[in-house]
Amino acid sequence: MKITGAKVFVGGPGKNYVTLKIMTDAGVCGLGDATLNNRETLPAAYLQDYLVPNLIGMDPRRSEDIWQYFYRGAYFRRGPIAMAAFGAIDMALWDIKGKLAGMPLYDLFGGKSRDGALVYAHATGADLPDLMDSVARYVEQGYKAVRVQCGIPGMPTASYAVPEEAGGDGDYITDFSGIRPKTEIWDTDRYMRFMPGALAEIRARFGPELKILHDVHHRLSPREAAAFAKAVEPVGLYWLEDPTPAEDQDALRLIRQHSTTPIAIGEVFNSIWECNKLIENELIDFIRLAVTYGGGITHVKRIVDLAALHHVRTGFHGAPSHSPISMAAQAHLNAWAPNFGIQEYLVLGTPACDALFPSAHEMRDGMFYVSDAPGLGVDFDEGEAAQYSYKPGSHPIVRLEDGTMWNY
Repeated sequence: MKITGAKVFVGGPGKNYVTLKIMTDAGVCGLGDATLNNRETLPAAYLQDYLVPNLIGMDPRRSEDIWQYFYRGAYFRRGPIAMAAFGAIDMALWDIKGKLAGMPLYDLFGGKSRDGALVYAHATGADLPDLMDSVARYVEQGYKAVRVQCGIPGMPTASYAVPEEAGGDGDYITDFSGIRPKTEIWDTDRYMRFMPGALAEIRARFGPELKILHDVHHRLSPREAAAFAKAVEPVGLYWLEDPTPAEDQDALRLIRQHSTTPIAIGEVFNSIWECNKLIENELIDFIRLAVTYGGGITHVKRIVDLAALHHVRTGFHGAPSHSPISMAAQAHLNAWAPNFGIQEYLVLGTPACDALFPSAHEMRDGMFYVSDAPGLGVDFDEGEAAQYSYKPGSHPIVRLEDGTMWNY
């Protein structure tokens, strides 16, 4: 059995999804997602110009060897561009493997550990009352876990993932007006004074059963993160996400020494080598690595196994930049993983998205239910894809009030 060809598509409804389709001489095709948010053309070019020509003629069933071929065969390893491209290939090969076996991927991993996977939604508000309304809407829809982000009084601009005006709706992260990013202004002192009390008010209103998550998005120093994590302990957060940049894995020790608030980190990681010490030293409670950026199912499954040895649960990244293909790959891992925690979920089920990526996967009452279709259980309509093309966009950048560049 041989790979006979592969196609790369860039575009989608409101997003620049990078979709890989691998074809075989057995007539079985596999799908993968290489979307790297706001850098989408880079993994697409890497696939088209370098990786796909090497794939032709390979046996798609040898997914482990193919992963090692591209990873070990490259002198310059890892990084988000390469790992997203490897991830797309790996997903597609697992998809083919499942279709050949006539089995959903979770059965190839060892079978289900659960029937449905807990997900969390994103509640945002320009101010605290606006955020309360957003949380209430998700609770009414049946969500059992909600990430909360709130505008900070006195902050010169909207902070991370927050609308500029109360009642606003839409994507507050990616700006498709052009490639030059907008600027957000950050003030740590205002944040530290306001947010612990705001989280306490959310807990008081919605009670102890709602799982409340909060994302700092790398904005605090290790000392500030330790102080914040200690201050919010009474809230009983399900997790505190990215409290400080984790390039220095030992920096997380300071948080552990001062607080028992659960810590979730890893959505920007690309390999096991960026999180192995965090996991082995039990400095985090949830690993956020995504299947796309983490080099696909083969590599991420190894991270899940390592995490299981050290009481670390999964909490895969699930921002809108991940297409239904990568979300399906994560859904199969979620169904299998004995150390599953929670799955980030932003609504993908628009009519346009469903038309491009048909599937029988289902989200209801705050739980994601993976289909039992062979492989990933997601199709791709090339006819629908023809109406989309790449549209430049950008994330904001962050500066302090004096103009100093800060962490996004």
